[in-house]
Amino acid sequence: MVNILFIGDIVGAYGRAIVKQLLADAKKEYKVDLTIANGENCAHGYSITEKIYVELLAMGVDAITMGNHTWEKKEVVTKISLFDKLARPANYPPGTPGNDHLILQSQGTNVGIINLLGRVFMQCMDCPFQAVEKLLLKVKEQAKIIVVDMHAEATSEKNAMGYFLDGKVSAVVGTHTHVMTADDRILPGGTAYISDIGMVGARDSIIGMNREQILKRFITQMPEKFSPAEEGPGLFNAVLLKLDPSTGRAIDIKRIVKVTEPIKLPKE
Repeated sequence: MVNILFIGDIVGAYGRAIVKQLLADAKKEYKVDLTIANGENCAHGYSITEKIYVELLAMGVDAITMGNHTWEKKEVVTKISLFDKLARPANYPPGTPGNDHLILQSQGTNVGIINLLGRVFMQCMDCPFQAVEKLLLKVKEQAKIIVVDMHAEATSEKNAMGYFLDGKVSAVVGTHTHVMTADDRILPGGTAYISDIGMVGARDSIIGMNREQILKRFITQMPEKFSPAEEGPGLFNAVLLKLDPSTGRAIDIKRIVKVTEPIKLPKE
């Protein structure tokens, strides 16, 4: 059995501090073989940087997936090809830089990792269903265990992807909304599924961002810059996937919710 810990969207410096505080113990507690994290919000809420990429790997994250904020740090455009443990959404148009999937090894077993971006209420993208169907022809030649991160807004689209890939991949996990859902289950064909893993960030926030800024936007409908919340209890959302390396099917999926004491961030 291969135990994979998949961490929800890491939001800003506070989210990274929570991962740093909890990850090593969580990996021991759950006997984790491989750790994947969504990192598209980890650079002050938007995208990632080379420094943060290295920082997450040093914390014990083995692979990073992205989403709709992938390109919001300019350095990502030129450096993403150097990030060999990072997968950007596979349904960007042909010729987009970066890895459209990853193949990593755990316990002597190859693990394929695919990142997809939804289209409902999101930017215009190539069809994620057609993209993953085509990509699976390649990935299945290299890995029996395959984990898909469906980064999307609509739970219906994520749910549809879960059933579309049921029996074809080991797990379909949703990211992006930052709110953990309670629909974790094994689908009829043996694929583990959850609509959204949640996030890692300040618990007393609105999806990891400062409450006051988002409330002002909702109430006034005026433009307001959002920035990550950086105080109060920390929230760590993840799922533990137990996967059979001989069949590629899921044995179990378990939601993980941990809350930390407030963390004092170092001044930069």
